[in-house]
Amino acid sequence: MQGQGHGTIRLFKRGPAAEVRLVVYVVLALSMMVVDARWRVLDPARQVVAVALYPFQRLVMLPRDLMAGIDNWTNAASLVRSEKEALQSQRIELAQVATHAAQLAAENQQLRRLLGVVEQVRQSSVAVEVLYEPVNAFTRHLVLNKGSDSGIAPGMPVIDEGGIVGQIVRVTPFTSEAALVTDERVSVPVQVLRNGLRLIAFGGNASGKVEVRYLTGDTDLKAGDVLVTSGVGGLFPAGLPVAQIDEVRHDPATGFAMAEATPLSHPERYRHFLVLLVGNSDPATESESSSP
Repeated sequence: MQGQGHGTIRLFKRGPAAEVRLVVYVVLALSMMVVDARWRVLDPARQVVAVALYPFQRLVMLPRDLMAGIDNWTNAASLVRSEKEALQSQRIELAQVATHAAQLAAENQQLRRLLGVVEQVRQSSVAVEVLYEPVNAFTRHLVLNKGSDSGIAPGMPVIDEGGIVGQIVRVTPFTSEAALVTDERVSVPVQVLRNGLRLIAFGGNASGKVEVRYLTGDTDLKAGDVLVTSGVGGLFPAGLPVAQIDEVRHDPATGFAMAEATPLSHPERYRHFLVLLVGNSDPATESESSSP
């Protein structure tokens, strides 16, 4: 009980009124502001406070700096990736331009050779371009970009600088279809360049060759001989290269021989050919009209 008497709580504290303290603080703050603005006497204290607060400032700004660093790294990675893609695209475009230029140069050389063929043949002709090659396992045809409006008719020969490519078999006003010399529908009157022997070369060989069939045992034909058009029939001008003999096989059972030859033209390599404007009808039509 006595201890409790000595520890009595003071319910009221006496001191300056709150208004007085507010006025004192305001006056003190204004005085410090005026003194600091005029004589900069608080700069050392300000620097000490700034140094003391700097770690806390960096700690508070750390999330912002971290997000900014991540954003910069992402932007840099994205920029590098976009530049890499742009370089790759540019490299592809340059490769395509180089390939296209090489292709144009090759086509230009081939067209120059075709012009030389025209001068040698001295025959009216039409330059044509391959539109597409029909997919057919049993025929070897090319669809060309010119037709009857350009004077092309069935039966006309198609050539390149190597020789006979094939023969026109179907015509529309704006396109035409040519059967290659290796097609079974094409037969070309030829002669052996070495000795002038006249023969007929047939297509239809499964290996992409042409054949000279039903040769007698004394036929003067051997491997390496070059076959050229003989001019017989009027559709194929004389002297155009056709094929080169690979081998001559004799059949003891029939007594005949057959020669196999490789065409000298290259329809699989080029897109431009010449159609010689000779004859205006299909050989089949002519044979039908001449028959009694």
